[in-house]
Amino acid sequence: MDPDTRPDAEPSMMDPRVMDPHQEIVRRAGMDDADVDQVVGVLEALRRWRETERRMSEASRRYMKLGDTDMRALRFVIAMQNHGRVVTPGAIAEHLGITTASTTKLIDRLAAGNHVRRFPHPSDRRSLAIEVTEETRRAARESVGRSHARRFDAAARLSAEEREIVTRFLDDLAGTDHDTDHDTDHG
Repeated sequence: MDPDTRPDAEPSMMDPRVMDPHQEIVRRAGMDDADVDQVVGVLEALRRWRETERRMSEASRRYMKLGDTDMRALRFVIAMQNHGRVVTPGAIAEHLGITTASTTKLIDRLAAGNHVRRFPHPSDRRSLAIEVTEETRRAARESVGRSHARRFDAAARLSAEEREIVTRFLDDLAGTDHDTDHDTDHG
């Protein structure tokens, strides 16, 4: 159905019939309105998921009173600790892709907030080891951990074939970040 003729429906900003009616960028050859409606439905579901993920991430950061990089660092330290690995400031810097100076400031912030503690590395006297405090581990489990468990359950409910299809689709989407002139050349 043409999006302009839908009664009482706000047109979707994901619908190429709304955003690109002359098919200058998005080609719809061989697709009927039902096909386009389904594709738009998938894109709208992804938009809803991104919004939900953003809200959940924001809620977790507020709950733990931390920024995004701080949360990423804590998740890394917790994961490494769960595998019996000693975490160094250098490993945190490498994982986050930040400088050692930024890592020092990050660890100082986390230590001041009683989220991590520093202690001498057990086998390298020149380095420090970083571990998450038990209180922060519990808080992360209650916020981020429970959200992850619900996401895991949603994926687990899919059949093996459905998980392969979703994975292939999401990997294809992850590969769409190339912004060059030839990407829009459909010839």
